Amino acid sequence: MSGSPETLVRLTDASVGYNGAAVLEQMNLEIRRGSFVALLGPNGSGKSTLMKAIVGILPVLTGKLEYPSGTPRFGYVPQRDTLDPVYPLTAFEVVLMGTYGSIRPFSVVKRALRARAMQALRDARAEPLAGRLFADLSGGERQRVLIARALATDPECLVLDEPVAGIDQPTTEAIIQLATALNRNGMTILLVSHHLATLRGRVDEVVWIAGRKVVGGPAAAMLSTDKLAEMLISEKI
Repeated sequence: MSGSPETLVRLTDASVGYNGAAVLEQMNLEIRRGSFVALLGPNGSGKSTLMKAIVGILPVLTGKLEYPSGTPRFGYVPQRDTLDPVYPLTAFEVVLMGTYGSIRPFSVVKRALRARAMQALRDARAEPLAGRLFADLSGGERQRVLIARALATDPECLVLDEPVAGIDQPTTEAIIQLATALNRNGMTILLVSHHLATLRGRVDEVVWIAGRKVVGGPAAAMLSTDKLAEMLISEKI
């Protein structure tokens, strides 16, 4: 992926990992503003680690992580959300959490922020769920609400780590369609998924992570039969 004035995130000779031990090394990767990027690779390959580094949760161990146009606002939906469904929160209240960075402690939530939360539910096509308890929602419904919570942060880049894991095919298709619609409206999308068939024709670029290698490029080339075979071999190295 070549550099350009539209670069949102750049990793240069970067290594990332935990407690000083690298999971991925010597990465050179750029994410363009407004692109739809799929991160692919086997379980345990480091996809979530890379996501956390990109959004700034994990510091790079060596090399550089740069935001050429300034640190973007990220909306992050982790692979396994830590929100305990035992808490009696409605879907709207969960989404409202996305605005908390704009709320001072012990202050009343402003009408504008409540309106933003409701708009996020609409954008995620989850408005009918607003008054329902989060704990009572299906897996697909919860995922829509969590996407809405990320959208309530008013992000420039939406980061979705395995958003369709454990979800049936119709709901998977609906969530991918939602991500596609958001991207067409100008939002940068980073999405981890194993659903190659669902992603074809929708994503702009693909980043393969396999055998501790990170390789990125245009989707048409990266999802070609030859490239798929090459990366599947790399996964076994």
